[in-house]
Amino acid sequence: MSDWRPRLIASDMDGTLLSSDDTVSAATVAEIDRWRDGGVPFVLATGRPPRWMHRIRKVLGAGTAVCCNGAVLLDLETFEITHEEPVHPDVLRSVTDELRRRQPGTWFAVEYGLEFRHEPIYKPRWDVDAPGVAEATLEEMVGQPVAKLLARHEDLPRDEFVALVEEVIGEQATVTCSSTDALAEISGIGVTKASGLAAVADRHGVGPEDVVVFGDMPNDIAAFEWARNAGGRAVAMAHAHPDLLAVATDVTVGNDEDGVAAFLASL
Repeated sequence: MSDWRPRLIASDMDGTLLSSDDTVSAATVAEIDRWRDGGVPFVLATGRPPRWMHRIRKVLGAGTAVCCNGAVLLDLETFEITHEEPVHPDVLRSVTDELRRRQPGTWFAVEYGLEFRHEPIYKPRWDVDAPGVAEATLEEMVGQPVAKLLARHEDLPRDEFVALVEEVIGEQATVTCSSTDALAEISGIGVTKASGLAAVADRHGVGPEDVVVFGDMPNDIAAFEWARNAGGRAVAMAHAHPDLLAVATDVTVGNDEDGVAAFLASL
């Protein structure tokens, strides 16, 4: 594969494209621009919601962001949501009722496009006072479709809690994790970064065999397998979660060492 070159580049943000200080280095921006100037689209694939994409929009200027682990496609140039795959209220009620019964210390929050709602006892880690962020009761939150349901536990270990959520949900929805905390991210059935990237790649007339995907956490596994199984490249950061390293085709240096740019330059 020494002469292999991608026709589409996709990257996770936190722990991958972004440095530890939440910025993108000048070297990484220059490398991305070099590929885009050559006609290769660059796509973000992140667990972040659209409301967290304003700063990266200023850096990249245009392109598509696959947000909320594949549930939302965002046009960065116009900042318009072009597609959503929501979780419906009947699933939300079933899941939250059973999780609360099994683990009463589970607290919930939801992403609605550009807004975020959380139970009063839920402790958001970021943008607590930002526009679009507000408290709500669980009944209010599960009364309409959402892009993503978040379940958090303050005491259980991360992997134990995520395994419990997966057991409770079964085939009702898709569960993943991109945090070091006990935080499970719940999307609609079959909704993953892979499904979102497949939709974007199709718009560009590109198949997974011509895609390179970068990531560092378990919520990147579906996208890695989508590219790898077709002959594309799935590139893990050096510090990536062991489950992701197990399905990677390649490993690059860490995000603070411009791992994305380093690998792209090697091609």
